[in-house]
Amino acid sequence: MLLYIHIPFCDSKCFYCAFNSYTTKFKLKDDYMEALKKQLVENLEKHIINKNRKIKTVFIGGGTPSTIKASSYKEIFSLIKPFLEENAEITTEANPNSATFSWQEEMFSLGVNRISFGVQSFDEQKLKFLGRAHSSQSAVEAVENAKKVGFKKINCDIIYGVVNDSFESLKKDFDIVKSLGINHISAYSLIIEENTKFFLDEKSLQKSKKSLKIDDEDLSYEIFDYLKDLGFNQYEIANFSTNEEFESKHNYGYWQYNEYMGIGAGAVACIENIREYSEKNIEKYIENPLLVEKEELSCEDIKAEKVLLGFRCKFGVELELLNQNELKKVDDLVFEKKLEKKENKVINKNYLLADELALYILD
Repeated sequence: MLLYIHIPFCDSKCFYCAFNSYTTKFKLKDDYMEALKKQLVENLEKHIINKNRKIKTVFIGGGTPSTIKASSYKEIFSLIKPFLEENAEITTEANPNSATFSWQEEMFSLGVNRISFGVQSFDEQKLKFLGRAHSSQSAVEAVENAKKVGFKKINCDIIYGVVNDSFESLKKDFDIVKSLGINHISAYSLIIEENTKFFLDEKSLQKSKKSLKIDDEDLSYEIFDYLKDLGFNQYEIANFSTNEEFESKHNYGYWQYNEYMGIGAGAVACIENIREYSEKNIEKYIENPLLVEKEELSCEDIKAEKVLLGFRCKFGVELELLNQNELKKVDDLVFEKKLEKKENKVINKNYLLADELALYILD
């Protein structure tokens, strides 16, 4: 079982961000953490204690987990500690402007053993354009502090495909990541999502046939090749690591369709064939953190998700999932060298084609 914990507070709202996060509700932090514990206790009782199970990985995401003081997480860790697998991966996201040395040190002492920084770029102009609250120097300092604290697993998020991006400018970002000794990169292509500042800006720009986003598949391939040259191996469409040891085990769980608990406002859980959605509104969540909306997934829903996720990463798709007609399509794609069979799986080497391949096979 995986555990995701959502922290919906942010110092500032990035212009591209559509996550459930807020910049004006800091006064609710203490009440929110109390509600979080109530939901966690209920989930531990139902899914872990009653079923005699263990927690494989923990991921604290957001929002910005580093906007919550480390001491506020102590009771959370006390609750989950008895149920953690040995050497469980525990990740926290953090922003460079709030992940101080002391915050990182306290989180490390609580048991966090992997940290993921929302850097997005080391270029000052691009950071301002994206609405980021930190500077290039503060990002470097945050990473250096993580290493001093003792973190061995460090991720850096980088966004590409933003207007004015070029292969040369992105190379500079990746070179800095390499020079800092970071062992994992999540490189995301910019997506313009509803309810973001960029979405409104994009609608205005469309009148003059301009865009905030670069749709350039060739740029993606150039980035993938360059990261490989730097020693970062791609194991999922947006994730790269210098060694298997540093790959995100929590993300493994999602891609391999493991069950996961989701704790916090707007968090999502998936247990057996039921997906649960927690209340997004912070005030309503605090009133009743146990209220969730449930969605029953059909066998076809689960199968489609497994195929799509499998083609997006190195794990591939189990052949036994597919019917005879779908297996025939797989054979056609293997013949065309778009897919590869390995034992009882079919593997996709070009993750950018994942959606296209999945739709073709399942159609």
